[in-house]
Amino acid sequence: MNSRYEVVIGLEVHVQLTTKTKIFCGCSTEFGQTPNSQTCPVCLGLPGALPVLNQQVVDDAIKAGLATNCQIAPHSIFARKNYFYPDLPKGYQISQFELPICEHGWMDIETEELGKKRIGITRIHMEEDAGKLLHNEGSSSFVDLNRACTPLLEVVSEPDMRSSDEAIAYLKQLHQIVVYLGICDGNLEEGSFRCDANVSIRPWGQKELGTRSELKNLNSFRFIKQAIEYEVERQIDVIDAGEEVVQETRLFDPDAGVSRSMRGKEEAHDYRYFPDPDLLPLQVSDEWVEKVRSCLPELPGVKLQRYQDEMGLPAYDAGVISSERPLAEYFEALVGRYDKPKICSNWVMGEVLGALKEHNLTIDQCPVTPELLAGILQRIDDATISGKIAKTVFEEVWNSGKTADEVIAEKGLKQVTDTGAIESIVNEVIAANPSQVAEYLGGKEKMLGFFVGQVMKASKGKANPGMVNQLLKKKLV
Repeated sequence: MNSRYEVVIGLEVHVQLTTKTKIFCGCSTEFGQTPNSQTCPVCLGLPGALPVLNQQVVDDAIKAGLATNCQIAPHSIFARKNYFYPDLPKGYQISQFELPICEHGWMDIETEELGKKRIGITRIHMEEDAGKLLHNEGSSSFVDLNRACTPLLEVVSEPDMRSSDEAIAYLKQLHQIVVYLGICDGNLEEGSFRCDANVSIRPWGQKELGTRSELKNLNSFRFIKQAIEYEVERQIDVIDAGEEVVQETRLFDPDAGVSRSMRGKEEAHDYRYFPDPDLLPLQVSDEWVEKVRSCLPELPGVKLQRYQDEMGLPAYDAGVISSERPLAEYFEALVGRYDKPKICSNWVMGEVLGALKEHNLTIDQCPVTPELLAGILQRIDDATISGKIAKTVFEEVWNSGKTADEVIAEKGLKQVTDTGAIESIVNEVIAANPSQVAEYLGGKEKMLGFFVGQVMKASKGKANPGMVNQLLKKKLV
């Protein structure tokens, strides 16, 4: 925290929706296709072509608004945002200005330094994306209009954040929510979730906001944090040098770790907004809102709290398990088959996530289904296998897709629970290690672990560990 200046941050986040078609036409939104292969007269802005609103976009906007505690406007309108750029074929962008679909929301974030804090959300509005400029090594540039007219939600926060850590906490939570809702894939590298940061500083105690700079070209949480911190220091240096901060748009260069001036920052009047005459005002009834509300999934914050309150999971476990919706669904399916939540979370966070990371897979691709994993845990419970052998069984199930029972039978992994057989091995181990017996009897109780290890080794890991411990303590007297 700077002792002289307070940092003020507001974020504008563009959320690309996962609809199959664009916002005002039927062209595909699939990523990575041949340039200009997914266009039509509507998204190219050809004369006489009329836009038709995609209802799924409205549903997704309502979902985002409800999930961020916004008021859903019963009446909203589309506007034309006028500016010229080569990737904008119409010469204007269809957006929303005076009457957006969602307003006056909030999200609670949490940071280590300050704990919980509420961040206001000014508005969420629908708009279309522009195309993409492609620059070669020479002097030529090309434009790919596949992305033109792709549906976006712009989520505009209040200037309530006071550090880069708060900004990242807000962004990560918003990212988690839109991915949980299934309205965005959250891919920052492909531009599905991208952020512009408005950063300013002011002397402590001053109510008036300082002159802000808008930072663009931020496609990772790490770069966003770096860009904000660099911009704060840059503005401090400018003011300390007796100069004034200029209101401008700046591009962040992640390789150099600096931002560079791009252009003067536009104000709303520069865009000459006016209602789009080709699109009727949007009327959203209470019934429509409630229908969308009924389809909302349990959100991550609610799920995290439920895992702690109802399942007794520690906060850390609950946070990991609820971090991704597919992971939470896997966990809940497992608990539905094996009702011991803490043991389930241990295995999911340990063996399951570890194996997924090793094989570079997602939870949706996990070959050990909740049903198969529950079968392994049940065999531990009924003493068919030990916890240690269970890890071997897990690996075999992962590689083969067979059930725990099939693997145990084929590999001969059933735990030895015959007291006579275990006692025979215990006697042999004790007889073979007289010096260690003397140490144990002399008060070195940690030697018990040595004997347990030797018995387990001799039984090839199949002896019941509890019975081994009991027999050793009985005989080592």
